[in-house]
Amino acid sequence: MLEAYIREQRKNKKILLMTHIVIGYPSLETSFEMVKAMVAAGVELMELQIPFSEPIADGPVILKANQEALARGVTVQACLDLAEEAARTFDIPFLLMTYYNILFKYGVERFVQTMAQRQLRGAIVPDLPHEEGQDYLQAMNAHALDPIFIYAPTTDAARMAQINAHARGFVYCVARKGVTGQQTDFTATLEDYLARCRRATQLPLALGFGVKDKADIDFLTGKVDIAVIGTQTLRIVETQGPSAVQSFIAQLR
Repeated sequence: MLEAYIREQRKNKKILLMTHIVIGYPSLETSFEMVKAMVAAGVELMELQIPFSEPIADGPVILKANQEALARGVTVQACLDLAEEAARTFDIPFLLMTYYNILFKYGVERFVQTMAQRQLRGAIVPDLPHEEGQDYLQAMNAHALDPIFIYAPTTDAARMAQINAHARGFVYCVARKGVTGQQTDFTATLEDYLARCRRATQLPLALGFGVKDKADIDFLTGKVDIAVIGTQTLRIVETQGPSAVQSFIAQLR
């Protein structure tokens, strides 16, 4: 299970890195090369996004990556194939991230079973609240996969407790209201929010939405277990090319 893996890794590391890619952007072949580069740079977990036409939690950079992948004809099946290749090739946990419509159209039980068969470890489905996810939660439990749920700065203590009752692996804390890729202020306000998250769950905490450089990761060290790097990596791909990914991730340490 992810929780045990994270706790084992944290015995020797102050903070872990989880990176995020959109499968099929800029191409399926380059996506796999980016996975390879990120693993070589030392990331401990990876989040692989299946592109969707309306990724409501994502900002302009990741939205554009979703749209371009879909325009190139990337399919759910191709994404699952690439995710399986990554999981079987590299010795770190891989999670899928996507939106509920993908699971609904594929079939929730079939989708989760396919994840398990392909050695994936969990999923993040940001538009599926636990109140409406009974079939998903039952399938994830049956196949020993971890459903990753989300805390936000607007989540009150009662809601955090409800989410914690269904979460496994770790809890993903979004750093602010809004979508991915916007400016995040790494200040005492964020520190107070993370302290609330710590009180609400015994699971490891990840933080994403705006983590862009080593200074941000240094700020998060000791406050969360995992820093999530998403949009900034795609910016590097756009401005410097995929070959720059490994050095960018490596310098975050």
